[in-house]
Amino acid sequence: MATLTRRKFLAGIAATGMATSTSAKVATPSSQATSIVDAHVHVWSPNTSEFPLAPGFSKSDLWFPSHTVEEVRRLGATAGVTRFNLVQMTWYGLDHSYILAAIARDPQHFAGTGIVPAVTDVALADPGRSMVELARGGIYAFRIRGHSTRPRIDTGPRWMDYSGFENMFRTGAQHNLALSFLLGPSDLPEVDRMCKRFPQTPVILDHFCLIGREKTLVEKEIQTLCKMAQHPRVMVKLGAFYGLGAQQPPYLDMVPLIRRVVDAFGPQRCMWESDAPLQSRDGHTFAAAVAVIRDHCPFLSPTDKQKILTSTAENFFFRRT
Repeated sequence: MATLTRRKFLAGIAATGMATSTSAKVATPSSQATSIVDAHVHVWSPNTSEFPLAPGFSKSDLWFPSHTVEEVRRLGATAGVTRFNLVQMTWYGLDHSYILAAIARDPQHFAGTGIVPAVTDVALADPGRSMVELARGGIYAFRIRGHSTRPRIDTGPRWMDYSGFENMFRTGAQHNLALSFLLGPSDLPEVDRMCKRFPQTPVILDHFCLIGREKTLVEKEIQTLCKMAQHPRVMVKLGAFYGLGAQQPPYLDMVPLIRRVVDAFGPQRCMWESDAPLQSRDGHTFAAAVAVIRDHCPFLSPTDKQKILTSTAENFFFRRT
């Protein structure tokens, strides 16, 4: 499988018309669909003096001029989304100042997913200690790119066969900190191997493991993802609908995949995500993303929907013990 970077993924959006406007109607949020937790949003500030970009990045690298905490809160409120897991942007590098500041101001509504390096060719801070330190500021998950979605380190199937990854898994188990994977289905056997070694480590699989990114749902890939349900601490984010399947609201072609994944993992291990701001442009609204779960999955009970839209992410990111 060809290496997929976030930049290539964005290029695919433009090439396939993923971000074109649509006239599809979506339901307005009901009183029962309030206090939704968004398990995956990206935010950044236009104020590069206070929150500087990492060396090597410039403003031309930003997806949009800005997507602030205030904007994501405003847009989310239109669909009853009130709490957010803020995912660190790569152009801030290892400087988590922006999301840490947002969490410090309002820990009731914001938590975070950070970045620590597991593999480098220089001596950096121990990744496990970095995870613990960032967790003191409300960052409870740490993103890892799979072999197919990152710059190539090696070509072997055991792409996590490094002491840094072992450290991260061990630290995650000890401190209830999740490893949040951006990867494709071909990467899952290696995650499966590590989950067997570290069964107490929380693991989150982002964006359905990108199943459907080629506009089709491949049965073998779905089976590979669902097999990961054998590990009790593995959770799945259901979302980024704008970039999967038919890529237009109301995203009904994703409903069969949602059913398979929820049947395998149970709603208590599935969490809804928007992947804002990419979903919040040109018709790909918060309301449309919420409506997939709330209005278009009749096989889900009201309790199931509440778990997916609220309590799964709430329990991990906001009800820490």
